[in-house]
Amino acid sequence: MGFANLVGSSISNSPITRNPHEFYATLHSFNHKINTHFLNLKFRTTVHGVASKVPRCCKSTEMIDFDERTSANEVRLEIEGCYKLIHRLGRGVIYIGSARPAPDHPHYTQALDLSREIAKLLNCTTWTGAGPGLMDAAIKGALQAGKHVGGFKIEKEAGQWTSSGSHSYLPSDTYLTCRFFSARKHGFVDAAVRNNPSDRTAVIALPGGIGTLDEIFEILALIQLQRIGSQLPVPFLVMNYDGYYSKLLEFLQDCERWGTIAKGELDPLWKVCDTNQDALTHLARFYNLPFSNDT
Repeated sequence: MGFANLVGSSISNSPITRNPHEFYATLHSFNHKINTHFLNLKFRTTVHGVASKVPRCCKSTEMIDFDERTSANEVRLEIEGCYKLIHRLGRGVIYIGSARPAPDHPHYTQALDLSREIAKLLNCTTWTGAGPGLMDAAIKGALQAGKHVGGFKIEKEAGQWTSSGSHSYLPSDTYLTCRFFSARKHGFVDAAVRNNPSDRTAVIALPGGIGTLDEIFEILALIQLQRIGSQLPVPFLVMNYDGYYSKLLEFLQDCERWGTIAKGELDPLWKVCDTNQDALTHLARFYNLPFSNDT
């Protein structure tokens, strides 16, 4: 039944001026028919050769398969998978950072050294995005220390699609490849939350691009709103290698001057470190652990 037929059969035959009550009853019936008509439309894609039945207003590039896509349930299952992996491998230090730097990049070497020494110091699992670049450096550093490594991959890293969803050398039972950023972020946050005073966790922000900045500000907001560390604080360290984040820090100071961030509000939320020694010293003090600056 088309829209014109619905209109013709419901409204045009109604004696509006003669019986208002009958008109409103007919209008209610008309609205019900319209809603039923559109709810019965099935929006299908043309992938796999399946015939489409879509409104004429929709272009082929905008088609969404509402019948087969159950994203809410899929996100839930991915989050559950992340939690199960964390439960098995243990909470620990979360590394966020760029997937682009090659092994000959100075930040790659610094990240590898940092990860190795933190894994030794805190004796905990190292969690990364299980991708290339600085994520790879953090993985290798933890493996050199002989500690557990876990990861939450995403299907696209540094502008390249990971078609296989697999890691080149990590065991397949130590990481998950997520379709949804929301599930992946849930995993990262849960892996950093301390449930017991004996838990040693941290979030380490290495130099990175858009994705890393997104994660930095999300972690900041969660700590500010006491969604992370409300009971047991979690150290959040930003590695300002070679002044990488200096311009960002200047911008945040401007925010304070404009009054969009309260003066001194950021200081207790994170620790900006220029060197690995700064980071290791801070973590040792935070967890009251013996540490030598000569390490």
